[in-house]
Amino acid sequence: MNLNYENAVERVLCSENEIKEKVKIIARDIENYYKDSEKKLLMLGILKGSVVFMADLMKEVHLPLEVDFMRLSSYGKGAVSSGNIVIKAGLEKKDLSEYNVLIVEDILDTGNTLFWLVNYLKREHNCEDIKICTLLDKPDRREKPISVDFGCFTIPDEFVIGYGLDYNEMFRDLPYVGILKREIYEK
Repeated sequence: MNLNYENAVERVLCSENEIKEKVKIIARDIENYYKDSEKKLLMLGILKGSVVFMADLMKEVHLPLEVDFMRLSSYGKGAVSSGNIVIKAGLEKKDLSEYNVLIVEDILDTGNTLFWLVNYLKREHNCEDIKICTLLDKPDRREKPISVDFGCFTIPDEFVIGYGLDYNEMFRDLPYVGILKREIYEK
């Protein structure tokens, strides 16, 4: 697919500067929440979408922390989630009972993936304290009873790209979050 990035974006939803400021704000919130905890902090990034957000967030959170990643999928090549969760890459640690787990995700929309993940971590990894941190929250699409604990932006039900979010693996490198033009993903 050969697309001109600038022509693919209908409009910018969250600018690069707005994102930087929000990341700093939630980093302070995370610090305040975990600062007196006896447990270790594990920042768990969900690949691939969270990479850009998590890298920036890690630099702003001034607490000792460990990092791990999982790669989950509920999307095929389309713009709509299939609802079936597949683990493509799992955790290195098996027992997380000594950790506070902060799941870092690019977007919470239907909630299917994160709802499944929270239950999986409790059941399979002895996780007791799990919080969710997202760049974007799209509550109008929520299907599961799950919410964001630390979030940057609440957005409308639009197909968004940039700052780690993709369409068919493209646009992750945009420094902002933009709305993808409908004619691109409705072909």
